[in-house]
Amino acid sequence: MREIQTVGVVGAGVMGIGVSQNLAQTGHQVILVDVSEDILNHAKQEIRNNVRFQGFFQKNSEAESPDDILNKIKFSTNYKFLEDAEFVVENVTEKWDLKKEVYAQLDAICPEKTAFAANTSAISITRIASVTKRATRVVGMHFMNPVPMKPMVEMIRGHHTSDETIETAKKMLAQMGKECIIVNDSPGFVSNRVLMLTINEAIFILQDQVASIEEVDKIFKTCFGHKMGPLETADLIGLDTILFSIEVLYESFNDSKYRPCPLLKKMVDAGLHGRKSGKGFYAYSNPN
Repeated sequence: MREIQTVGVVGAGVMGIGVSQNLAQTGHQVILVDVSEDILNHAKQEIRNNVRFQGFFQKNSEAESPDDILNKIKFSTNYKFLEDAEFVVENVTEKWDLKKEVYAQLDAICPEKTAFAANTSAISITRIASVTKRATRVVGMHFMNPVPMKPMVEMIRGHHTSDETIETAKKMLAQMGKECIIVNDSPGFVSNRVLMLTINEAIFILQDQVASIEEVDKIFKTCFGHKMGPLETADLIGLDTILFSIEVLYESFNDSKYRPCPLLKKMVDAGLHGRKSGKGFYAYSNPN
């Protein structure tokens, strides 16, 4: 199986930025697509900042500059450029109506052989594949944030995903310097079916005034050895993304244990989305 050279990335939010940067840093040509020039310009600046920041910790004088990395990424609002992509990673907001439209466009534009990877935290891969004409070539690829620094990816096999697609996806991840754990398709998969419940319950604890923000996080870090507490993790992921994900789980399982905490809804309505907005459970001086 030959090397994958050109990869399309749809969605230039936090995850799309990380995936694009990682791909460019591992020698891929990237086509990053989103709906507006403003979003793409923000993505370009974030990648520049991230690469520059990484450079502070690298002693290798041959490390590529931000311009070297950005020159490997084509930023566009036009899906047409994805006709050159050998593989596409989709990172659109966790809203089914949006994803459905994106896959209709991808399916019409991309070559028949192109595989699609849904970087989703909760939506069924089988459901996503059902709106394409290439169900065997659709796979879940749940990257962790920040993407360039996380060596493991949760890969999800949909009902129709072929072994060939799994091998192609594994090869691309290996080219990115990553390994994967393959799980079967179910809303939320493994990581977020557990994590979203934990974060949602931590927010209920805060709402019920059982403990403070700092106390909740400190218990998880000192008692269980977690690097981050659940509320810090929520800020890193984005509270809007947390809400979308828990709503998908609630809708998918019709189980009251996935009922979103009212405080979470209130914070999202208030624009307190975490690191990317500058304030969530904690305040940040340099929002993404």
